[in-house]
Amino acid sequence: MEAEDLAQRWLTHLAVERGVSPHTLSNYTRDVHRYTNWLAAAGKTDLAQVAATDLEAYVADLRRGVDGARPLAASSAARALTVARGLHKFGVEEGVLAADVAAEVAPPSAGEKLPDTLSIAEVASLLDACPTDTASGLRDKALLETLYATGARVSEALALSVDDVTAAVAADGVLAVTGKGNKQRLVPLGSHAREALEAYLVRARPAFANGKSHALFLNARGGALSRQSAWNAIKQAAQRAGIDKEISPHTLRHSFATHLLEGGADVRSVQELLGHASVTTTQIYTHVATDRLAQVVQRNHPLGRDD
Repeated sequence: MEAEDLAQRWLTHLAVERGVSPHTLSNYTRDVHRYTNWLAAAGKTDLAQVAATDLEAYVADLRRGVDGARPLAASSAARALTVARGLHKFGVEEGVLAADVAAEVAPPSAGEKLPDTLSIAEVASLLDACPTDTASGLRDKALLETLYATGARVSEALALSVDDVTAAVAADGVLAVTGKGNKQRLVPLGSHAREALEAYLVRARPAFANGKSHALFLNARGGALSRQSAWNAIKQAAQRAGIDKEISPHTLRHSFATHLLEGGADVRSVQELLGHASVTTTQIYTHVATDRLAQVVQRNHPLGRDD
């Protein structure tokens, strides 16, 4: 059944049979039409075609703000999702829809802490702060370049083998990363990361290797590098770069996602690159990007300042 037709039936049901107030009906009308218009723009006018991932994308777009619309706060996006859920539930009750795909979609959390990120300039300073005249410095630079270039979790980067990188170079820089649930995803390696990895493999890794491990990143004893060592590497690089922030290897993952969105990448693509099971996890980065743009306007636009 056409989404717009079912929406009209639902609104009539709310007004006549449920007796909702005019104010509530007005809000429901606005939100349900926003949802059906979004579906139409996505090419899904039949509600039976809609999947849970579509509703997740809808919420993500509300949070981000697309096509000139202002971004919605988590609470407002949650209310909009409630209306979309109501429409789907009504469709099931009326026998129009076979399943309620909206029931499994979680609303965005209003209390979710925004991840810490670095600016593009800060990332550049961090990466440049790794010394390239020592084996450990080349290894740390290769590790940090890989984390920022791929958005990989530190555990995923440390689980890489030499063969993984060799295969990536042969595949035009496309790296296979194994994430949570042993799920594999493909992530492009940029030229800077490839150069850093090649320098490490040729000039540094042989100094660590003793046949104990096939891991890409090795410690001084020839074993796989630990998470604590990776943590120390980024802390030391931050100190050398003069970055006075609490950062960890995960900060580079946060920065990777935020910088992609600021550059115009769509949230679904970023979701795939990060290996998130749900786009609702990824959408928090859209809020980080929006907040940063708001700060730019406030600092630089003549009518954007509070003073």
